[in-house]
Amino acid sequence: MARFVSPLISKYKLSPTPFIVINKSGGAGGEGFLYVKGKAKDPHTIIITLDNLFTTPLGTGLPFNWRDMTPVARLALDYFVLWVNEEAPYKTAKEYLDAVKKEPGKFMMGGTGSAQEDQIITVQMEQAFGVKFGYVPFKGGGAVAVELVGKHISSSVNNPAEAVSHWKAKRLRALATIDNERINLPLWDTIPTMKESSGVDMSYLMLRGIFAAPGITKEQQEYYINLMKKVTETPEWTKYISDNGLKSAFLTGPAFVKWLEEKEKTTKDLMAKGNLLKK
Repeated sequence: MARFVSPLISKYKLSPTPFIVINKSGGAGGEGFLYVKGKAKDPHTIIITLDNLFTTPLGTGLPFNWRDMTPVARLALDYFVLWVNEEAPYKTAKEYLDAVKKEPGKFMMGGTGSAQEDQIITVQMEQAFGVKFGYVPFKGGGAVAVELVGKHISSSVNNPAEAVSHWKAKRLRALATIDNERINLPLWDTIPTMKESSGVDMSYLMLRGIFAAPGITKEQQEYYINLMKKVTETPEWTKYISDNGLKSAFLTGPAFVKWLEEKEKTTKDLMAKGNLLKK
């Protein structure tokens, strides 16, 4: 997403200087978070983050909290979908979860990383349906989708973008969107909600957010808020949201901070239930 946004800023002349993307991939985002935390009062450093903003410090004990940075904006939210192999006998989430319930631990849920979003959603599903999965972590969503195509795992909760090519090629089947409303985008809106497909309401949406270094001025924070708002108003962004099955959900200011507080609490509660918190 950062590499998509950067050229848009240049194309629409939203900044007098270009935005250069630097990967800091170590420790499930930990390296990037600590880097920005250490750039106090530096207005030239921002970070794009997912729910690892919460899960990484909670799961690893990393000396970091989202309050150590300056919140800028929530750009969008990621949906999650319950996927099985196209050749699996299950046509609905209820059929699949009923089968999982009969044989605890036999069915393998594949996901990205440990104590991150996919495993947390798996815990949430176990709590909601009284089932027990085996959980298999992989390095990324693309790898998870390939493992499901190869029938090495039973299911996944990949984001739409991670599985879309296999879905369109009829190698994977979408059983349910893990939200209380359907994805309001062409093609994606054919996938039923978890409640429609299983009878049980369940929702999990993932942050795509921008934060700046700690201690920047109000004016500097406002500059980034206005810039990111303009990015989300471009036709390219609208197409990106649609292509990747994202939920347009721009949010800033006190409302964004309140959302972060609630999201942090929910994440911590789910991680505690799954025994995923760093002791």
